[in-house]
Amino acid sequence: MLLARTTSPRAAGAVVVLVPVGSVEQHGPHLPLETDNVIAQAVATSAAEVMGGAEAGVWVAPPLTYGSSGEHQSFPGTVSIGTEALRLVVVELVRSLRTWAPRVVLVNAHGGNLSALRSAVDQLASEGHDVAWVACATEDVDLHAGRTETSLMLHLRPGEVRLELAEAGDCRPLAEILPDLVRGGIAAVSPNGVLGDPAGASAEEGAAVLRNMVDDVVARVAVNAP
Repeated sequence: MLLARTTSPRAAGAVVVLVPVGSVEQHGPHLPLETDNVIAQAVATSAAEVMGGAEAGVWVAPPLTYGSSGEHQSFPGTVSIGTEALRLVVVELVRSLRTWAPRVVLVNAHGGNLSALRSAVDQLASEGHDVAWVACATEDVDLHAGRTETSLMLHLRPGEVRLELAEAGDCRPLAEILPDLVRGGIAAVSPNGVLGDPAGASAEEGAAVLRNMVDDVVARVAVNAP
C-alpha cells in the first residue's frame, strides 16, 4: 500500500494514488514541526486500508513534506516553499503519477496549502487529469495546535508531545483574527503560535477524531470517483 516500498510491476495495478500533503511549521511550544505531515500520512494510510489497500489498487505516495507556511515564518523551525512553488510541484507530481495511475487524490492537512492545491487541481483538471484534493479537517474545535491537533498527536506520536509545555493561545474565531493574521502572520495574534487551547486533549479523543477524518476522506474520495 505504501508506494515507495513496492515494486514497479505491482504499482502497475494502481486504481488510485493518495498523496499526503503537509508542512514543516511551528505548532506551539508543545507539538513537533512535523505535526501536519504526521496527520496527513495517518489519514491517507488509514483511508487506503479502508478502501482495500494494495489488493484494491489503492496506494499511498510519499508525502509532500514542505508546504506553504509563510504565516508561521517568524517562528524558528518553520520551513516554507510558498504557494507558487507548491503549486508547481503538485502539477508536475500529478502529471507524472497520471502516466500510470488512473486517479490521484491529494490528502491535505495544512490550511495554508489550500490556494496552491485549488489552483493546481483546476489546471490539472483542465488538462484532462482525474485529480482531486480532500482535507484532513481539524478546525471544528480549534484552529492550530490546540485541543484537536494535540489529541491527534497524543494518539499518533505520544512521545513527541510535550504536554508540560502546552498552553493556550489566541482562542478567538478565525473571522475575528483573520485581518491581523493576513497582515502579520500567526505571531501578530498569538505570540506562542497556538490558536486555541490544548487543555483537555487526550489520545482517546485523537483516535476518535482520526476515525471521523478517515471516514470523511473515504466518503469524499468515493463521491469524487468517476
